[in-house]
Amino acid sequence: MNFDSRKFVVLTLFVLVGVIYSVRLFYMQIIDESWTLRAQEIAEKRKFITPPRGIVYDRFGQKIVTNKTYYNLMMVEDNIKNLDTNALAKLLGWTPQQVKDRFREIKEGEGSYFNKSTGKRTSNYQSIRPYAFVKELTIDEMTTIAPHLENFPGFYEEITSMRSYPYATAANILGYVTEVNQEEVDADAFYRSGDNIGRTGIERFYEKDLRGRKGVHYIVTSALNNAIEPYANGKYDTIARQGPALKLGVDIELQAYGEKLMQNKRGCIVAIEPKTGEILTMVSAPTFDPNLFVGKRNISINYPKLYKDSSLPLFPRPLQAEYPPGSVFKLLQSLIALQEGAITEETGFPCTKSIIGCHNHPMATDLRKAVQYSCNPYFYYTTRKIIQKGRKKGIYADAEAGLNVWAKYMESFGLGKKFETDITGLRGGLIPNSKYYDKWYGNHRWAFSTIYSISIGQGEVKVTPLHMANIAATIANKGWYITPHFVKSIGGKGPYPEYQKVHKTMVDRAHFIPIIEGMRRVVNEAGGTGSRARMKDIIVCGKTGTVQNPQGEDHSVFIAFAPMDNPKIAIAVYVENAGWGGSWAAPIARLMIEKYLKRKVTDPVKEKTIMDANLMNVKKKADKYTTRGR
Repeated sequence: MNFDSRKFVVLTLFVLVGVIYSVRLFYMQIIDESWTLRAQEIAEKRKFITPPRGIVYDRFGQKIVTNKTYYNLMMVEDNIKNLDTNALAKLLGWTPQQVKDRFREIKEGEGSYFNKSTGKRTSNYQSIRPYAFVKELTIDEMTTIAPHLENFPGFYEEITSMRSYPYATAANILGYVTEVNQEEVDADAFYRSGDNIGRTGIERFYEKDLRGRKGVHYIVTSALNNAIEPYANGKYDTIARQGPALKLGVDIELQAYGEKLMQNKRGCIVAIEPKTGEILTMVSAPTFDPNLFVGKRNISINYPKLYKDSSLPLFPRPLQAEYPPGSVFKLLQSLIALQEGAITEETGFPCTKSIIGCHNHPMATDLRKAVQYSCNPYFYYTTRKIIQKGRKKGIYADAEAGLNVWAKYMESFGLGKKFETDITGLRGGLIPNSKYYDKWYGNHRWAFSTIYSISIGQGEVKVTPLHMANIAATIANKGWYITPHFVKSIGGKGPYPEYQKVHKTMVDRAHFIPIIEGMRRVVNEAGGTGSRARMKDIIVCGKTGTVQNPQGEDHSVFIAFAPMDNPKIAIAVYVENAGWGGSWAAPIARLMIEKYLKRKVTDPVKEKTIMDANLMNVKKKADKYTTRGR
C-alpha cells in the first residue's frame, strides 16, 4: 500500500470540498442577493414607523391642515390559521368573493422583480410581512371590528392618520395626498407600498419636508417568525420624526371670504403682501372642499365627479388660466414709455375713436388723466412711440427692434415666464417678441400697425392672474417685487432663500409716482373707471380692465393695492363673462381689501349683492364697443 498516495488523495478531497464550499458561500453572500435578503428576513424583522405629516398653519397661526386618526386592518398571511372567509366577509360588510379578491389584489399590487439567480421574475410579496387588508377605517368602524379580531388570527388593527382640513377651503393651494405608485417607490427608498405622497399643491411641493423621517424598529424572530426580543436591545432603532410645521403667508379667513364672494361665478382672486411677496389668498372659482380628497376611498368617488364637472373646479385658474390683461396693461405701457423717453407726464393725445374704439370720457390731456379715464387711443399712440421710435431705418426693422426692447421691459416685470414659486402647475403666459411675429407674418413683414392691439392688453398678450397680482405689487413697491410664494416659514426657519430675493424692473422708481397718482384717480376721482372700489378711510389705487371674450360677455378685471402710502395688500380680480372691469371685479376687490385691513366689512348691502349674484350662465355678447378699455 502506498500510504503517501492515499494521504495525497485525502488532502486533495479536503481542499476541493473547501474550495467548493467557499465558492458557494461567496456566491450566496456576494453574487446572489436573494440569499442575503432571506438571511436578513430570518434573523430580524424591520418595522417601519411612519410619522404623521407636518401641520400647516396660516399667517396668523390658525391650523389649516391637520392629521386625523384612522385605522388600518392589517394581516400577515403566515399567521392566518383556518380563516373563515364567510365570517370575515360578514364582519367587514363584504361578500366572500370580495375577501378573496382583496387577497389577490394585495399580492398583485406588490409587483415583481427579476431574480438573477433563477433568471425568472419573482413576486415582491412576502407572506411573513404585514399588509393593509382594509384601509382608512374610522374609529366607529374599527370599534365594530376590533372586538372580533381574536377570532381571526393573523389580523390586527393599526393606527394611522390622514389629512383633515378644518376650514374646508383653499383646495387649489393645499393640494392633496394619495398612495404612491410603483414608479415612486422605485425612485425613492423612503416609500413603501401603501405609503402616501403629496400629489398636488403645497402637499406636493413640500413633500420632503412634510413627510418627516421614518423610524425603524428591529425585532429578532424565531424560525417560526415569532418575535423574541428587540434586536441588540433597540440599539439600532430610530425614532420617527414628524415633518416640520409649515406657516403659510395665506390668510385663511380672507381665503374663505373670497371663496364666498366668488360662489356661483367663474374666475379668481389673487392677493399678495407687496413687501414680502407672500400670497395672502388665491381663490379659484368654482372650487371644492379639500376634505373630498381625504383618503383613497373619497378620491375614487369624488375625483371623477369633479373632473367631469363642466365648470372645471379642478382647473387652477390663478395659475393656469392665460387671459389677455386688458386695460390693466396700460399701466406698464405708461411706465415703459416714461423710461424710454417716448412721453412725459404732461404728454396728451386726442381720443381718436376712428383709430381704436373707446368709451366717452373727458380729454386725456396728460398721463395721469389717461390712466384715470383709461383712454384707448392715448395708449395706442403711447405704445406706437415705444415700438416705432426710429431706432433703425425702415418701418419693419424699426418695429422689430422696438418690440424686442418692449418685450425685455415686460419680462423685467415677471411676464412671459413661469414664476419659480412653491407650487406646481404654473403657466408662463405670453409676451410676443419679433421672433413670434416672424413666424406668423414673415421677417420684416409686420409693423406696429399689424400688432397695435397689444397696446391695450389684447391680441397675442397673455398673462395669468398671478402675474397680474404681481404687477399690482410691483407698482405698489415702485419698481421691485419678490417672487410670489406661499410658505412664510418652514419649522420656524423662514422661507427658502429664493423667496427673499428682490427682483428689480427696468423702470426707474420716479416714473411710478405719476402712475400711482393715476391709479388713485381711477378709484377716487370723478370720471375714474374704478369708483366701485372706493373706501371712505383707506385710499385704494386701482385699474380696471375689460378683456374681450369671443365666446360670450367680456371678462371683468381689476387690480389694486392699498393703502396708497404704505401698501399692505396688492390684489387682482378676474370675473369671467361679467362685463366691464368696474362692474364686478372692482367691488369684489374693495370688499377683500377692507376685510384684510379692517378684519370686517362695513357695507353689508354691497357684500350681499356680490354673494347673491349668479354669473355662471352669462353668455350674452355686448352689441357695441361701448365698454372696451374700461
